Amino acid sequence: MKSCCTPRRKNENTANTAMENNPQTKVSALKHIDHMIELPGGEFLMGTDGNEGHPTDGEGPVRNVYLKPFAIDCYTVTNAQYLEFVNETNYITDAEKYGWSYVFHLLVSDDVKKQVVSTPRGTPWWYVVEDATWKHPEGKGSSIEHRMDHPVVHMSWNDAVAYCKWSGKRLPTEAEWEYAARGGLVQKKYPWGNKLTYKNKHLCNIWQGKFPIENTKKDGYVSTAPVNAFPPNGYGLYNVSGNVWEWCSDWFTNVHPKQDVIKNPTGPEKGNEKVMKGGSYLCHQSYCNRYRVAARTKNTADSSSGNIGFRCVTD
Repeated sequence: MKSCCTPRRKNENTANTAMENNPQTKVSALKHIDHMIELPGGEFLMGTDGNEGHPTDGEGPVRNVYLKPFAIDCYTVTNAQYLEFVNETNYITDAEKYGWSYVFHLLVSDDVKKQVVSTPRGTPWWYVVEDATWKHPEGKGSSIEHRMDHPVVHMSWNDAVAYCKWSGKRLPTEAEWEYAARGGLVQKKYPWGNKLTYKNKHLCNIWQGKFPIENTKKDGYVSTAPVNAFPPNGYGLYNVSGNVWEWCSDWFTNVHPKQDVIKNPTGPEKGNEKVMKGGSYLCHQSYCNRYRVAARTKNTADSSSGNIGFRCVTD
């Protein structure tokens, strides 16, 4: 199973916090507390013993996890919200610092394609596009003007942490994210059950067609969808499968504690890559069957692409 998920930058030692990268970022009192869902916590079954994931992803074994109560955004952070943050703090994202980010090849204009000079090894569908940022998702000439209710993309882990600190929130742990994404269902593949579609209706924004050359858009979208597209799960969360990958606070490991009940796990104390959950509009069963709630992937803290976003939580 090849990974179409999220390409990484070559520098794997850039796990600085966003506050260190951008000293001008201010920590505010709690903001944007609307559109959050309060969850009671308690015990749930995390992970899967199924064989649909990549062996090195570490989706299993199923483990009993206890979480304290928390609140989580029902939507991923939007372009409109991130614009407010940048206008107030003058924050500069990692993609802007590097001067480029990764964009999926079918989304790049003909003019921009002429300037593309490289692609990651093994994933030629990702283009290194100069000036691709959250404000210009497909590079020069593109805009978020008509996508203010879409998830902000080209977000590194550092960028997500900076927004969270400004808004008085934080990134979810992987356990919190999965508990919330399951929506109260026990060991189901998706936030709505075990079948990908319901009465032939698509319930998430993922790849339809032959990856990576043809997207039939049967679910209605080629790229990102509005954050409130498709029905919410049982807890009221939208788009926890597909649309954009979502950063978690944990360092990645594929080895999990062996305890009867794991309480409030936060992942390893250190590492090289951060956990991401949920899949994106590019996920397809033939390449990246990671839009299941137990699925997971990883990337370096400074990496960004046109299918990475985030949502926030509070204690």
